[in-house]
Amino acid sequence: MRKLFGTDGIRGEANVFPMLPEIALQVGRAIGYLFKNANSHQGKVIIGKDTRLSGYVFESALVAGLCSMGVSAWLIGPLPTPAIAFLTKDMRADAGIMISASHNPYYDNGIKVFDKSGFKLPDEMEKKIEELIFDEEFSKVRKYKDELGRAYRIKDAIGRYAVHLKSVVPSRINFEGIRVVIDCANGAAYQIGPQTLEELGAEVIAIGCSPNGININDGCGALYPQKLIEKVWETRADVGIALDGDADRIVVVDEKGNLIDGDDLIALFASDFKEKGLLGNPTVVGTVMSNLGLEKFLNSQGISFVRTPVGDRYVVLKMREIGSILGGETSGHIIFLDKATTGDGLLTALRLISIMKERGKPLSELVRLFDKYPQIIKNVRVKEKLPLEEISGIEEVLKKAEEKLKDKGRIVVRPSGTEPKYRVMVEGEEEALVQELAEYIADFIRGKLGCEEG
Repeated sequence: MRKLFGTDGIRGEANVFPMLPEIALQVGRAIGYLFKNANSHQGKVIIGKDTRLSGYVFESALVAGLCSMGVSAWLIGPLPTPAIAFLTKDMRADAGIMISASHNPYYDNGIKVFDKSGFKLPDEMEKKIEELIFDEEFSKVRKYKDELGRAYRIKDAIGRYAVHLKSVVPSRINFEGIRVVIDCANGAAYQIGPQTLEELGAEVIAIGCSPNGININDGCGALYPQKLIEKVWETRADVGIALDGDADRIVVVDEKGNLIDGDDLIALFASDFKEKGLLGNPTVVGTVMSNLGLEKFLNSQGISFVRTPVGDRYVVLKMREIGSILGGETSGHIIFLDKATTGDGLLTALRLISIMKERGKPLSELVRLFDKYPQIIKNVRVKEKLPLEEISGIEEVLKKAEEKLKDKGRIVVRPSGTEPKYRVMVEGEEEALVQELAEYIADFIRGKLGCEEG
């Protein structure tokens, strides 16, 4: 069984296994060994982080591990996860590391790893890293004397990434006349977010841009959009943008204060791309949690829809496999494979505002292209996660629920990849039935595992 890596890298409470500095040191050593040995030159690894207090702990540990294996560490400082993916490829590095726990509270942290092309590592490579970390023989492998690596701090990283972001906005378009509220969750985008929008000509009202190490995602950002909604109303803004701690996902608010999720955005981008002849392979990739209404809308537009397990890594994997350029998750991870290798909240925002400028319409008139099916998600916290098939009787319960839904909905039950809980999602045409079935399945899991809903 895997000991460290979950759905999206390694994640947990700082200074508690697996997020220990000694583990981070070994992660650095393993990455240095695997990636340096794949090249004849001295290896180069990019390291970025968000604004968590514990970022200093893990940054130093990773640098020590890399340098001990003869690999140079290039430190970026606080920048979004997609910036690290981009810079890894742009600077011809052998790998990239992002220190972040995304939307989690400040006391958590995590480690995400990218290959030289800016893509997250496949399961096989993560497994190799884990094997080396727990291999006693590998602990003896190291470099000496002048073979040790060095650490450098990159000063122009934010400028490089800003140029990349602005490249998605056609040169004929500027954002003058657009008033934008941006909530950076006191996270990784607190500098680059407002700066890029201002450079494009927007009037920017920034909130959640005063990180102190412990206020990341604290009542702000994509998980807590109420402050954004209030500020949009207060300032009569044209659009509100909320990012999470590492800015790889986005939640949008229109000028009326209505929330717009990832499914709404995917529908808009898909129809816009198709109209402009930019979609290429007319297939969009979503996840098992994407709303059924989105799938039916895309199909009505002659666009196929493919689902993957939850996690933007799996969405990207499928997109690369079938040659799709657009995909994403309801939660706001939107992937444009023509411009990025992972979800990018800022890039998504710039493309969205570009459409608003091109069409000369308020955002509320551009979205809501389809009716969402009623969808209920129940989170059932457990003491210890088991594989779903090991929960006695669950198959029969799901079969009964599916028979009640018939062919007018979907049921998805899965263990969370990062937390000790199961997620129960039921979707269908009749809201009362959806609610009933979601509670039925959640109650069964609680009864079997002695847990409480969280």
